[in-house]
Amino acid sequence: MQKKISIAIHGGAGTILKSEMTPELEALYTQGLKDALVAGYKLLEEGASSTEAVIAAVAALEDNILFNAGRGAVFTKTGMHEMDASVMEGKDLGAGAVAGVKNVRNPVKLAAAVMRNSDHVFLSGEGAAEFARQQQMQFEKDEYFFSQFRYDQWQAIKHSDVYALDHSKENDPLQKEKKFGTVGAVACDAAGNVAAATSTGGMTNKKFGRIGDTPVIGAGTYAHNHTCAISCTGHGELFIKAVAAYDVSCLMAYRKLSLHDAMNIVVNDKLVKIGGEGGMIGVDGTGNIAMLFNSAGMYRAAKSSDGTQVVAIYE
Repeated sequence: MQKKISIAIHGGAGTILKSEMTPELEALYTQGLKDALVAGYKLLEEGASSTEAVIAAVAALEDNILFNAGRGAVFTKTGMHEMDASVMEGKDLGAGAVAGVKNVRNPVKLAAAVMRNSDHVFLSGEGAAEFARQQQMQFEKDEYFFSQFRYDQWQAIKHSDVYALDHSKENDPLQKEKKFGTVGAVACDAAGNVAAATSTGGMTNKKFGRIGDTPVIGAGTYAHNHTCAISCTGHGELFIKAVAAYDVSCLMAYRKLSLHDAMNIVVNDKLVKIGGEGGMIGVDGTGNIAMLFNSAGMYRAAKSSDGTQVVAIYE
């Protein structure tokens, strides 16, 4: 029997306030979310796997300069772009992840290649780049990743030890306004298989090859058919400490909680207690979707074959 097909996507969470968004920019973000949603959902409708759907949705967000992943990745301390991504499928716990990759157009596709075409789960830096070349991944020059907005952001703090979580105000180097730039997708296909994918450019002005939760299986991304698929966005260090994505799965498995209730405990209780700001999207094996966050907003969208369709930014 064909089950309900569902997909949810996010484009980051944080202090996203309507009062600070121009109508033009809001329209662009909304369209970007819709485009990515359609890219993934269309594949589900055609009978593709949840894995193919989440990869397509995340790749669409990576190609959109508005989001901090792929083309829109932020600048590091040295003025480079270092990107992280991961993919996981719930059917057999297949997983692939990359960290600190440069010039790869779609890090999520590289993470998928690690899952499918290597005996490994996690590749980083130059080794990941070498593998990307072997897999004939598309590379782009530095100019492709240049965004004036991101560059100005970096210029404002590059001579300090401050790192910015994402688009901060220039006059606010202490980050009272936090935005966690990550993109992700979760889906449930007609066979009831779930999958998750997440991608990010990390933090503006980050140094030492810093890696957040995005490529860490169990922290920023997790999928298991018996429970759920989760993609996170937030202050990565805290999501790693909380093993946030896997914790939702555990609460569903061991305490028999629903997707929404398990996510609610992790997002609005466990993470809050340790100062972990951000959010997550999730889907279970029957196609139920939840999108929760403890910040002022989260770029998000969802669509299911039961008629559900949501595109939202603010609380």
